[in-house]
This record gives sequence, C-alpha cells and structure tokens, in this order.
Amino acid sequence: MPEHAFDPSAFVGSVKDTFTVRRVFGEAYERSGTLVIPVATVLGVSGLGSGGAEGPAGSGSDAVGSGHGGGGGLGVRAVPVGVYEVDGSGVHFHPTFDLNRAVLGGQILVAAVLVTALAARALRRR
Repeated sequence: MPEHAFDPSAFVGSVKDTFTVRRVFGEAYERSGTLVIPVATVLGVSGLGSGGAEGPAGSGSDAVGSGHGGGGGLGVRAVPVGVYEVDGSGVHFHPTFDLNRAVLGGQILVAAVLVTALAARALRRR
C-alpha cells in the first residue's frame, strides 16, 4: 500500500494564501490614473497536527502495523471595509455599506423603542 506523507508546508502555504484581502476584493488596480486599493478585515484560525504509531516488536499474528497521519483545518471570516483611491488630488477612503449591519441596527432600535414604550405604559398604570 503506498504511503501518503502529510506535508505541513503545503498546508501552511494554502493558509497563507487564504488569509488575504484578495479573497474579499481581489488585487489593487489602476484605472484612468487612479489607483484603487481594497481594504478588508480578515480574521482566521488554523490548526495543524501529525503523528505516528509503531506496532509492537515481533511478527506474530498479534502484531500491529505502524501508522502515520496528519491534517489541518482552518476557518476564515473576511469582511470588506472599503477602498482607498489614490489620485492626483491625494488619498481618499470610501467605506463599504453593510446592509446587514444597517438592518440589524434598525431592528435593535425598534426593539429598544418598544421596550421603553411598554415600560412607560406599565409605570403609568401604577
């Protein structure tokens, strides 16, 4: 049976390529004399492990073979923040609009108003 060796350097290389802003926006580019540089928040975790086990000495029917193994995993959260524009007039930052955050903020505001109104109504009844 062929032995498949675990190569930690290949895993580390793929993790390095994953934890980049390019995963969110792509590379910086220039158009009409303006350089556009993407900005993102990239958070990630990774884990890596390998090991092996040797069987007992001897070649009897109770002998267990040796084994080796390894692997890794990762999790990434990449959120676009905005872009920097560099042109003849200077550097300008243009933030992204996060619709999910705006909707969540609206829901929290409505909930706070309702709780306050209900609390005020309960106090008036007393």
